[in-house]
Amino acid sequence: MNLQNVIDQLQLKVLTQARDFTNIHVRGGYSSDLLSCVMAGAKNSNLWVTLQAHMNIVAVASMLDVAAIVITENAQPDQAAIAKADEQGVILLSTQKPSYEICGMLWEMNIR
Repeated sequence: MNLQNVIDQLQLKVLTQARDFTNIHVRGGYSSDLLSCVMAGAKNSNLWVTLQAHMNIVAVASMLDVAAIVITENAQPDQAAIAKADEQGVILLSTQKPSYEICGMLWEMNIR
């Protein structure tokens, strides 16, 4: 499924620069707030679901080449983190929904 479909279906807010999200394919998902677990378990083109919103998530996402980060529970990264994400090509998305609910919705969308 392409990232634009995910953004639309989950009603996610795009925090970083707009781009053609239809060309970004989500090939699975991973949910964790512990960066070491993400580094060990997330895969290329995964959608990473977390409530973390600090600068370090950008570095981890860039290293793993995830499709995007979904920041849950209305946690908001600061402008420096957003700027770093834009610089690194990391897509930050936001929602008020809790991680558990987002993961359930992704599962129902057959992103596993």
